[in-house]
Amino acid sequence: MRTTIPRTARKTLTVVIALAIAALCDPPAFAAGLQTAASDEAPFLAENDSAMTRMMDGMSVKPTGDVDRDFVAMMVPHHQGAIDMAQAELRYGHNEQLRRIAQEIVVEQQQEIIAMRVALGQPLPPSAPAPDQQEPASTPAAHAHPTSHRGMQMNVPNNPPEEQ
Repeated sequence: MRTTIPRTARKTLTVVIALAIAALCDPPAFAAGLQTAASDEAPFLAENDSAMTRMMDGMSVKPTGDVDRDFVAMMVPHHQGAIDMAQAELRYGHNEQLRRIAQEIVVEQQQEIIAMRVALGQPLPPSAPAPDQQEPASTPAAHAHPTSHRGMQMNVPNNPPEEQ
């Protein structure tokens, strides 16, 4: 009788075997590579862990008896967690496609938070720039165009379309 191994277990086993083979072939180089990767990724992992902890803590709400309010109370921290994790990708990630996706996540999740609060008649939080949109105090911003950030450009029409 043949036993099937779940797909995730097979993938994990494949990674473990590959890492074991690499470690056996050149242990000092392998260990050095892991240490470098770990130290380079440490700030990202710390921010991501913090975002996940805040999200999980925020989603633990006591039911109020109002399904709609309880839903929003749980979804807002969930969406904010996605925003925080996407901002960490924007700060530390290098893959341009993933960085664009992270930008979209920030915008879309912020819009959904606003829509949920509006649906319940809740006040909106004051507008503030995202942490990754602020220039560090030590970096002169004089060379940057006022509507661009890190090489990104927004295409905004001069005259917004009239509502019908």
